[in-house]
Formats: sequence, structure tokens, C-alpha cells
Amino acid sequence: MHFQWYPGHMTKAKRQMQEDIKLIDLIIELVDARIPLSSRNPDIDELGRQKARLILMNKADLASEEQSKKWSDYFQKQGYFVVKLDARAKTGMKAISAVILEACKEKIERDKKRGIKNRPVRAMVVGIPNVGKSTFINTYAGKACTKTGNKPGVTKGKQWIRLNKNVELLDTPGILWPKFEDQRVGLYLALIGSIKDEILNIDELSLELIQILKENYTGILKKRYEVTEEQTPANILEQIAQNRNCVKKGNELDYSKAAALVIDEFRSGRLGKITLEFPEK
Repeated sequence: MHFQWYPGHMTKAKRQMQEDIKLIDLIIELVDARIPLSSRNPDIDELGRQKARLILMNKADLASEEQSKKWSDYFQKQGYFVVKLDARAKTGMKAISAVILEACKEKIERDKKRGIKNRPVRAMVVGIPNVGKSTFINTYAGKACTKTGNKPGVTKGKQWIRLNKNVELLDTPGILWPKFEDQRVGLYLALIGSIKDEILNIDELSLELIQILKENYTGILKKRYEVTEEQTPANILEQIAQNRNCVKKGNELDYSKAAALVIDEFRSGRLGKITLEFPEK
């Protein structure tokens, strides 16, 4: 499968971010805890070289706890501040304010020496589509101040949000980057829903997911779908279609329905806590 999705508004959004970066003290980057590296836009590192950095590993409730700990250690060794959270359930949110102030400690000290008091930390919230930026901001602010949706590309424009006397947030649209050098990255982004399903082959996508689960999470497919895992992904999908009664007119097996079921159950966490990529040793 070949993955690529870069709508025109993303080019405009990137240019706007290049302008806004001058106004901020901290970049808060949301990543999906199931694919912490592949859900990072490499352009953000280029844009934010001189800024304090905080990575929020969102949707941690859907990811392997063991792997999330490894990823947190991995990012911290590179100099990032890291918080694991589930923005929908508000898990991990209480730690964020203190971490923001810690990340910007040098800036706050500089302000004090210059006689500038009570100037809030200005943070830009960035991330690729569908990692939960809007949900995070709404939960953090305690009110619905941005639109949210489970489709990529809901946030289109720029908006500042004053959280309290210490912190102001600048929300930005989710942007991908023009070319995936590694198609594995595109695969992972498609699996978590950061690329629109309408342009994907869901049948093939499910076979890729089944293969990943076979290799890294032995027994999970057998437990959920009562299938034999010692066979090809295509045969496993066929068995899932049979066991879950995915049929169409003429009593034929509906492979597309079975494929969509597997993808949906992965995304919603019904298959269990699954991380798709692992930090390098």
C-alpha cells in the first residue's frame, strides 16, 4: 500500500506556524501513544529548535503501559519533557501545569530579572490530525473552546486560549508533512485514523494490522475472534468474517465488513492495549 495525504490547507497552516513560532515560549506536541515516533511531524523539530519542548503522549489508555514507559524514557533522554495522558478521561491532566512551568523555568527567571512579572507562558499546541489536540485543550481549559471531532482536519484556523494567569495556549490545525520517506509511517498513521479512511484500502489495511498483531501480540486475535493464528492474515480475516457472521447477499462472506470491524476494534481499544512501534534499544 502507498500512503500519502497532504491537503492544501496544511501548506498554509505550516506557513502560519512559522510566523507564530516567534510569539511563543513552549511547543506542546501531542503524539499518539500507540505510535509515538510515527505520529511526530518532523517539521516541528525544525520549527521549534530554540524553544522549550513538551511531548504529551495522548491516548495512553489505548497503548501498552510497558511500551509507553519505554517511550517516555526515550524522549526524556533526548531532552523533552514528557507527560502520558488520556485527554478524554482527564487522566494525567493534573501534572501538565507544573510541567509547563518547569519546562519554561529559564524563561520565567529571565523575565523576573528584567522586572517583567506575571507574563503568562505562551505555548503552541501542535500535532498531526486526530491525535486529540482539541480534546486536550477543551479538557485542560475546562470548557469547550475548540471544535472537536474524530475525523482528521477539524481544526482549521488559529486561536489563542487564556487558561489562567500563568499559561496561554495557541491552538493550531493538525498538519502532516508532504512526503512519508518510510511507508511504514504512513501505514501506522492510517491505522490510527490520521489519514482519511475514504482514501484507503481498508481490506489491505486490516491484513497489515493482523500481521503486526500476529508478530507482536500472540494470542490476542485468538482470544477476541476465536481464530487460528498459525495461518496467513488473509485466512485469519476469512475466519473472522465467518465467526462474526460478516455476510452479504447470496450468503457470501463480506471481507470488507470484517476488515472494518478489526480496524475499529483496534482503534477503540477493544482488542486491548496495543502499541504498534517500539523504541530503539
